[in-house]
Amino acid sequence: MSDDEDVQVEGPALAEDDPMRAFLPTSFGKKHKETDIAAQIDRSKRTVEPPVGKPKSQDSDSDDANDSDNDNDSDESDEEDEYPTSHEMVIKTHDRAVTSLSLDPAGSRLISGSIDCTVKLHDLSSLTPTTIRAFRSVDPYETKQSANSESHPVHHVQFNPLAGSVFLCISAHPQAKILSRDGDIITEFVKGDMYLRDMNNTKGHVSEVTTGTWHPTDKNVCVTAGTDSTLRIWDINNKRSQKEVLVFKSKAAGAAGRTRMTAVAWATPVQGGNNVLVSAALDGSLVMWGGSGPFTRPAGEIREAHKPNTWTGGIDISSDGRMVVTRGGDNLIKLWDTRKFKQPLVSVEHPSTSDHYPTTNIKYGPNSTSIITGSATGHLHILNPGNLRPEYITPVTPGSPVITVDWHPKINQIITGSANAETHILYNPTMSTRGAVDVMSRAPKRRHVDDNPEFTTDISLGLSGDSIVTPGGALPGKKTGLTASGKSRDPRRPHVPQQTPFMRSQPDEKHISENIPLSKMLHEDPREALLKYADLAKKDPMFTKAWKSTQPVTQYADVSDEEDDGPDKKKVKR
Repeated sequence: MSDDEDVQVEGPALAEDDPMRAFLPTSFGKKHKETDIAAQIDRSKRTVEPPVGKPKSQDSDSDDANDSDNDNDSDESDEEDEYPTSHEMVIKTHDRAVTSLSLDPAGSRLISGSIDCTVKLHDLSSLTPTTIRAFRSVDPYETKQSANSESHPVHHVQFNPLAGSVFLCISAHPQAKILSRDGDIITEFVKGDMYLRDMNNTKGHVSEVTTGTWHPTDKNVCVTAGTDSTLRIWDINNKRSQKEVLVFKSKAAGAAGRTRMTAVAWATPVQGGNNVLVSAALDGSLVMWGGSGPFTRPAGEIREAHKPNTWTGGIDISSDGRMVVTRGGDNLIKLWDTRKFKQPLVSVEHPSTSDHYPTTNIKYGPNSTSIITGSATGHLHILNPGNLRPEYITPVTPGSPVITVDWHPKINQIITGSANAETHILYNPTMSTRGAVDVMSRAPKRRHVDDNPEFTTDISLGLSGDSIVTPGGALPGKKTGLTASGKSRDPRRPHVPQQTPFMRSQPDEKHISENIPLSKMLHEDPREALLKYADLAKKDPMFTKAWKSTQPVTQYADVSDEEDDGPDKKKVKR
């Protein structure tokens, strides 16, 4: 072979799309395992059907009917780019339906409440694509680890919009709580006297609290709504009594002046001015107060704004403080003007889920340019704030209702909570910042033993929860009881022998009775031991023997039958 001839190495005769090519080396030497961030984000892209966009007008020209497929594809991409819904991150940390969600003002910490009676705390700044889990799970009303501890479904959780260090937690209980961003209880508001008829004289709610919200400008003030027909304004630094109590007197027939407050919203205009407090009731009323007071009587009231005895769970106020949107249990979404608080401006049909999930909400988007809400079919609806028509509809959890939604203005991401216990964070890599974008941009964490939550130590408790064996308590997922031989089915529970050395074996009992003084008194009845000396004490008294010969004889007066039993009764004067 001459030197001029090139040496050709025959490669494997494989097609370009052959899956075997993935197992063949592409180069020699040590390879640096660098994460392909672009490919990782592409894997989080949502693969859904073409979304329902704005309804097209019928007055279209003939030229529009001959548009090419490329133009249609570009229109669909423009619709996707208009809202941050192209990608998603799914969080599965709850066991039952997610009822409430909230992000802190910076968008770095996510809290979620559920009807499984827990609040999950997620730190988005430390999550990776392979370690999407909550760093802490809190039951606000669990005082100790026992089977008899109280647990209540979580209705509402909300971070303080002015101070992200605390959040409001409301469960199916008369007492709302303020928790820190790490899940520690800071304040528990007092419960009122349920035997007082006048709610103005009670110091707190006397029945279940349904929802609440924060003051728009004061970080130390919040409001709660309860089933005792009151709204109560609290100072979080004073838990012994509310700051103000707003008693709503229902005018519905047969209600006796009381109803249940189902939703509340508190907002202030961005351009400045008086804030507005709006609440909905079970009797269908919509009530408005001036947020700065006085609260003796409402500034406006609309009777039967929604159908009576239907749960109006969603209410929100626009950023300019002029418009109020409500979503009722009568399958209607209505738009109201606070300046003409009498009739709805717009009313549209929308199937309600508040009969099964009372915390179903509706929210204004950033700058009030859109309105978002969920649906019973599992779709996210983005509505026009003027006419309430759907501008964008996309499936999130098909077949499972979307209960709660929120649109964070700073990171420009939409979070949803569904009935199938899933939390979805919708985002767009080009429009959104931080939050889920940072999570999906991090390198996957290598698998470690600490990745399994069952083996991870809870730092707040100091010990792993699975390492503590409660006597008589059944551990979840563990076998309990004894086998035929008398051994425990739980491998971690030590075997206790039936006969202990000092209880039932005869040689040891004999040894104790002979060597330990008064050991027989352990099995002796004290009453029988004292009665043994009853006859002896009567015949030969030890302490009263000196007076036996000098003791006087007791003499009783003889009473004849002729004498009366008692003194003469006085004659009654008439």
